Amino acid sequence: MEKKRILFIYNPRAGKAKIRSNLLDIIDIFTKADYEVTAYPTQARGDGLLAVKERRSGSYDIIVCSGGDGTLDEVVTGMMQCVDRIPIGYVPAGSTNDFANSLGIPRNMIQAAQAIVNGKTFHCDVGAFNDDVFVYIAAFGIFTDVSYETPQDVKNLLGHMAYILEGMRRLSTVKSYRMRVESEEFCAEDEFLFGMITNSTSVGGFKRITGKYIELDDGKFEVTLIKKPANAMELNQIMTALLTGNINTQCMYCFKSSSLRLYSDEEVSWTLDGEFGGKHKEVEILDNKQALQILVP
Repeated sequence: MEKKRILFIYNPRAGKAKIRSNLLDIIDIFTKADYEVTAYPTQARGDGLLAVKERRSGSYDIIVCSGGDGTLDEVVTGMMQCVDRIPIGYVPAGSTNDFANSLGIPRNMIQAAQAIVNGKTFHCDVGAFNDDVFVYIAAFGIFTDVSYETPQDVKNLLGHMAYILEGMRRLSTVKSYRMRVESEEFCAEDEFLFGMITNSTSVGGFKRITGKYIELDDGKFEVTLIKKPANAMELNQIMTALLTGNINTQCMYCFKSSSLRLYSDEEVSWTLDGEFGGKHKEVEILDNKQALQILVP
């Protein structure tokens, strides 16, 4: 019988480059499970997306990726652009790994590899952002450029605290955006400090920040829009609400939606899964229900 085949795409620099000390053991686990493994170390941003898109149809049974959320985003984006979509396995190696945590994928790389060969397929939602794709978060405003502007070496050293430390440094120059938000469930125009559309139980390593009763396959995003604070006291209330998970306050809007549009008179920078998502005046976000096959324990 012909062996099943894995394309193993990994970022050799992610998460203190810890893949290097686990690579042979991971490949050994796949091989013992009767897979033929092709290893592909990424060299630059976008390599993961191209590796998935350029594979020959039917040449692999599973694609496994290892790295941070950015690596996963590339592989999922590539898969969503393909006609023949196959299951994806994820061995987290980044500094926060929010989506892996949401799915219950082990932080230990060896255990994560074992979960791929012994686990089950879960059909989870994938976000569409204009012509792009995101796995678990699309966001704008304060802190959102921190993840893609913080050097990889700093992320490796400090983990998710790098985002907070870098973001706190910028509080004196906080900018807000006047935006109109429209969905079936909600419509408002306001001055926003921050906004996030998520399909995850944590962001930046912080749990409960996206709300309660979260399902990753229900066709609904969790939407959090933080209004511009009128004073330092309101800003403190916002920070406290986010850190404690009590996000339904007078300082923010929180709701669930399968689709929404956001409009602004000026270009707004967005981040998608921690990577720069471009500057936009108009954004349409859709939830593709259960569009991704991912292997989970």
